[in-house]
Amino acid sequence: MVSGGTVFLCVVDPGFGGARPAVILDADGRWYVGPGNGLFELVQRRARKTRSWDIDWKPERLSASFHGRDLFAPVAAMLARGEPPPGWPREDNADRRADWPDDLSEIVYVDHFDNAMTGLRAATLPPNARFVAAGQLLERERTFSDRPPGAAFWYENSNGLAEIAVNQGRADRDLGLAIGIPVEIVY
Repeated sequence: MVSGGTVFLCVVDPGFGGARPAVILDADGRWYVGPGNGLFELVQRRARKTRSWDIDWKPERLSASFHGRDLFAPVAAMLARGEPPPGWPREDNADRRADWPDDLSEIVYVDHFDNAMTGLRAATLPPNARFVAAGQLLERERTFSDRPPGAAFWYENSNGLAEIAVNQGRADRDLGLAIGIPVEIVY
């Protein structure tokens, strides 16, 4: 039996059914199950200790397009029950992405409030950091009420990421922001 830690079933897999391996990662006692396509790169990079396995278990029926349901979910359930990883320890780093940045200086998501989330961790930015996005210079604020209605700014969101917003407005429409728009950090 393996001690049961938190198990994350992760299926961001644009290459499903392709040549990427199916993997299990133990990172600081937390289990991650999913495709070996770089999805776990930042988890591995930030963990103190990692071990990984190639999954060799196969269900009776494995569809070409539902590996999350047919392969990864049952393996995650096995780990959650305290069973050992069904596979072989990985020796290579074939799916590692050392060239990927820790942070991404662009808009990565627009939420249902029309705020524009960046791929930048706010805690890594100095307090005086300003952004330039779509030609707009944006100051850092703690809350929406720190700016007048209609004013644009950036703040640390509840996920710890830098997010661009307009007080009582729509950052996407008002500033012309969309996924992929670069964000420049200025001091």
